[in-house]
Amino acid sequence: MTERVVLAYSGGLDTSVAIGWIAEQTGAEVVACAIDVGQGGEDLDTIRKRALECGAVEAVVVDAKDEFADGYCLPALATNALYMERYPLVSALSRPLIVKHLVGAARQHGASVVAHGCTGKGNDQVRFEVGVGALAPDLKVLAPVRDFAWTREKAIAYAEQHGLPIDVSKKSPFSIDQNVWGRAVETGFLEDLWNAPTEDVYDYTQDPAAAREADEVVVTFESGRPVALDGRPVTMLEAIQQLNARAGAQGVGRLDLVEDRLVGIKSREIYEAPGAIALITAHQELENVTVERDLARFKRQVEQRWTELVYDGLWFSPLKRALDSFVDASQEQVSGDIRMTLHGGRAVVSGRRSAASLYDFNLATYDEGDVFDQSLARGFVELWGLPSKIAAKRDLGKS
Repeated sequence: MTERVVLAYSGGLDTSVAIGWIAEQTGAEVVACAIDVGQGGEDLDTIRKRALECGAVEAVVVDAKDEFADGYCLPALATNALYMERYPLVSALSRPLIVKHLVGAARQHGASVVAHGCTGKGNDQVRFEVGVGALAPDLKVLAPVRDFAWTREKAIAYAEQHGLPIDVSKKSPFSIDQNVWGRAVETGFLEDLWNAPTEDVYDYTQDPAAAREADEVVVTFESGRPVALDGRPVTMLEAIQQLNARAGAQGVGRLDLVEDRLVGIKSREIYEAPGAIALITAHQELENVTVERDLARFKRQVEQRWTELVYDGLWFSPLKRALDSFVDASQEQVSGDIRMTLHGGRAVVSGRRSAASLYDFNLATYDEGDVFDQSLARGFVELWGLPSKIAAKRDLGKS
């Protein structure tokens, strides 16, 4: 029986060339697997036909936009996941979903190998291979770009030699990865840290400095999930898509970051994530209103660790699963409305309301109606500071 390889297929030059190259080098049949996570561009039918024209024996295409939004973006929102406190895990979130479908395709089509087009410098090789190992330890992994020094020049020559239906005449100076949660841009002149990004780098966002009217939006959450914008019901996918458009039009979500990669190098990345940043901003503020103090303090520690695990390719790890349970429990009371103004590249919260609010006006006010018993504060302060006072007396007595 001929061995089969399932290839993570994008429809671009490298993975299109990889179909024939893998077949030639290994003698295996190649099954192309393309996953739509909201990256835009060509439709799935076009991509499927190209894979078959490039030599794939089968082409699996999956519209996974809703699955990605519900199963991957929503947990990231509940966790307020921002790597290095800024990056909302755009690429990192899509990889475990792609891995899941690669493994599923391998089982369905009797493949013993999965393949990807990642280089040896990035994080994605780790995310793909560790993910495959967690879901299907018996499967082998092939990485031709990394393991066989496959360059763009070699890929173009191969495509021309074999008459593959790939347009190689246009070469973007950037490496771009995008999905509905955001867009990542690197390489080209951006590798010089002193070079400012030009407007042609961006696609999801408009120039935040351009003159325009502000946009006010009310986001409604139920148990941490966005369920309406301005009172109109939305799915998670629709919430992201609509805020991508509205926040993107205001220049919200542009990030210029020198990032610590898992492989140990620093990399300059430009990100656009208008919908993600707007939603995380609203969600964080609703948590400020509805989540009890000690739970909120501990959750911030969990958020950082969860985010690092996902960035590092450990979506399927036992610790990640355990932290998911904690985050889920923390969202039980995160329901209510957040009003935001989108303008000048920022999403600014201007109003909050929730039936589950822990804010008590009569305790917080300094005006008439104040019910806070200030006479209790003196003893509280004395007892709270007692350990520090005792230690200070000891330490000062030794000096």
